[in-house]
Amino acid sequence: MINKKVMFQSPWQVETVKENFTAQIGVEEVLVKKLYTLISPGTELAMLSGNESWFPMPGIPGYAAVSEIVEVGAGVTGFSPGDIVFHYGSHSKYEVVSIRGTFLQVPENLDLKWVPFTRMATVATTAIRVSAIEFGDYVSVTGIGLIGNMAAQLAKAQGATVIGIDLSGERLRIAEQCGLSYGVHGGQDSVKEQIAEITHGKGVSTHIEATGIPQVAIQSLPYVAKLGEIIFLGSPRGEYNTDVTEVLNYCHLYNRGCITFKGAHEWRYPIEPNEFVKHSLVRNSTIIFELMKQKRLQIEPLISHVLKPEEAKTAYEGLRLNKDQYSGVLFDWSEA
Repeated sequence: MINKKVMFQSPWQVETVKENFTAQIGVEEVLVKKLYTLISPGTELAMLSGNESWFPMPGIPGYAAVSEIVEVGAGVTGFSPGDIVFHYGSHSKYEVVSIRGTFLQVPENLDLKWVPFTRMATVATTAIRVSAIEFGDYVSVTGIGLIGNMAAQLAKAQGATVIGIDLSGERLRIAEQCGLSYGVHGGQDSVKEQIAEITHGKGVSTHIEATGIPQVAIQSLPYVAKLGEIIFLGSPRGEYNTDVTEVLNYCHLYNRGCITFKGAHEWRYPIEPNEFVKHSLVRNSTIIFELMKQKRLQIEPLISHVLKPEEAKTAYEGLRLNKDQYSGVLFDWSEA
């Protein structure tokens, strides 16, 4: 069997390679053939930069996939060859994966190009789960790329009026297509004033920080209403020097807001449901499937490119250097 895969060979060096592949399938594993895989821009560009110590190079990146089962292990029940499944997977044509974890049958009549976005949506869901968002609240989101956009959509589904803040006019346009209530260009000096006008002078009760840029998080604190909260959805990266006492006073002092700081890393919840915790990645994924089917979570506007694996270099260069035009990039493995 010939496998094809995207490889990060060294920092900023991407290749698509072929290799002989012999599947060794464990008792609770399956061999899958990918249909579509989705690039996670923030995580995968950080990996490609060489600054993520947990990702050795050369290595195969990958985040989320929709695949067809080719063969099942001896102990696998509930799945058969030919089933279409969602799972966390690498950018490769064939892969052996465990059925333990986030490995789910795809509902009928769901666009298969949408399915890999489930992973990004469950990341965004974490921000909603940890928040105190209630019907009628004002919520703002900095960074409305894939995850920030979906966090905004999910906050709206919670009953909030949502304000998206971004430097990209194109991202703001896409967010409007997805039903965002308000869009504010983050490069303007009047961001705080615009938010005050929208919220009738009160500020937002919840702010979701999705860029992962520490400076943006700090600059967002004045938008938050007294006794409000800031949710750190994007993983902070890069060095930023500031007066930490000034930052902590936003949390500690009532006249600075007494703001609650919350982390929203997806792995704070267990993968599979259990009797002790209500939420899990599997449960969140099944909920996202239903929201997609009902078109209460808009995915189609988020898809910017569907590319062949051989175009991997173009994909990552676009995501790095042309962020206005490249956002939701899928690899199509169906003809690979």
